[in-house]
Amino acid sequence: MENVWAIITKPDNIPIVGLMILLVFFTWITFKQAFENDERIERKKQQERK
Repeated sequence: MENVWAIITKPDNIPIVGLMILLVFFTWITFKQAFENDERIERKKQQERK
């Protein structure tokens, strides 16, 4: 773990680590919105059937 921390905290690697964090964050937001949208579509289909 010490070696990983030494690599991550090097000044050249800090932007890369930041980009990785942003990638995970925006991927999570995208999937969250996609699942919410799918649920809305399902509810609309169920209401149309009634």
